[in-house]
Amino acid sequence: MKTVHTALTIAGSDPSGGAGIQADLKTFAAHAIFGQSVITSITIQNTLGVKHSFDLASEIVEQQLGCVLEDTKPHAVKTGMLGNDDIVECVARQLKRARIKNLVVDPVIRSSNGKTLLSAKGVQALKEKLFPLALLVTPNLKEAEILSGLKIKAPSDRLKAARAILKTGVKSVLITGGHLKGKPEDFFYDGRRSVKLDSERLTKEDLHGTGCVLSAAITAGLASGKPLDLALADAKEFIGTAIIGGVQSGEGKGSVEPLTSLYQAQERFDLLQRVSDAIDVLKKAKIGNLIPEVQSNLGVGLVDARTHQDVIGFHGRIIKHGEDIVTLSPPQFAGSKHVANIVLTAMRYDPTKRAVMNIKYTPELLQICQRLKFKTGTFNRADEPKKVRQKEGSSLEWGTDYAIRKCGFVPDIVYDIGGMGKEEMIRVIAEDVETLVERILKIHRLYK
Repeated sequence: MKTVHTALTIAGSDPSGGAGIQADLKTFAAHAIFGQSVITSITIQNTLGVKHSFDLASEIVEQQLGCVLEDTKPHAVKTGMLGNDDIVECVARQLKRARIKNLVVDPVIRSSNGKTLLSAKGVQALKEKLFPLALLVTPNLKEAEILSGLKIKAPSDRLKAARAILKTGVKSVLITGGHLKGKPEDFFYDGRRSVKLDSERLTKEDLHGTGCVLSAAITAGLASGKPLDLALADAKEFIGTAIIGGVQSGEGKGSVEPLTSLYQAQERFDLLQRVSDAIDVLKKAKIGNLIPEVQSNLGVGLVDARTHQDVIGFHGRIIKHGEDIVTLSPPQFAGSKHVANIVLTAMRYDPTKRAVMNIKYTPELLQICQRLKFKTGTFNRADEPKKVRQKEGSSLEWGTDYAIRKCGFVPDIVYDIGGMGKEEMIRVIAEDVETLVERILKIHRLYK
């Protein structure tokens, strides 16, 4: 039986599963950290918002926490919703006695729909009793204003607020920027240096649970032995992945999904196997007569593919050898920049169209595609802008984009009749690799 790293969350229960104890434990699990929990409050909420909350008696919270701490000392601890001053004080008392060093405080004061989750006396107790024990506190902009007593109207005001919060005795402050207009830039300050943690805004919607998951991810990093700087950087990347993989589990707000990275790892493994199986089917069918002079490639993107690293291709292409086809390497992510550009362009217009393969162009093959009732689109390489021609690898992206915009939808076939030094080509597009193979085989049977 192996020894594990442990992290403890002290927070409220969210029955919708998007935040609180539930989100914290999922985040710990995603980091291979064994999660422990002490519940401070029972909330009545769903994706539409918090309706009511009921704080547990401080004696019950204290007994839960004391029982955990007498058995083992967690490698890191985070607090979330604490409810009132009595709970804050009993938690601070127990953590001080246990000499917890890696303490992250997420100062949950109000819900996103305006419900008070920490009393005014609780806020004061937080500053006086818990902050002096903490390595890091992670308020959002509104919470930072409450904790500092200052209005944050400009980015420069964050430093003033952080300095005021640091006077409580906490070692460092991370003011999260999810509520900023523009890029959601987080601001870190530890009394010696200030650091801006920049990122792109990944969704227009304000997802439920971002603060809980970010602070839990930092806690998990600390529990695994990472220094604070690295724990922050990794948590920032983790929350980005959780936002990209956000889910709609009810009628209201969507929630971040802390297990996205695990799901993606499984999806990558499964997709590699499916593409390997697909190429075996095409090899057995002997589709060499469909391969153009410049050879072929086959690309398939993950469900949320955004970069070349999210698209499978074949390094060295799919090569014609008489009637047979040969691959020089197994399928791999980022295996072909060219085919990835086509996949990503198609997915930008229709995220369900994730699979592409190029075959040779002949008038007969185009007629076969039309007989099969495949929707076709085309582009003329003569219309290609000079700056596109001069940029390596951008022609296919431009041509696919042009054909899609001309059709008004993503067609099943995008073809061109070539140009100076460019071979004419047909690209077959489909929802998944199995449908793609099915279409290629239909074309092949009629072309024999």
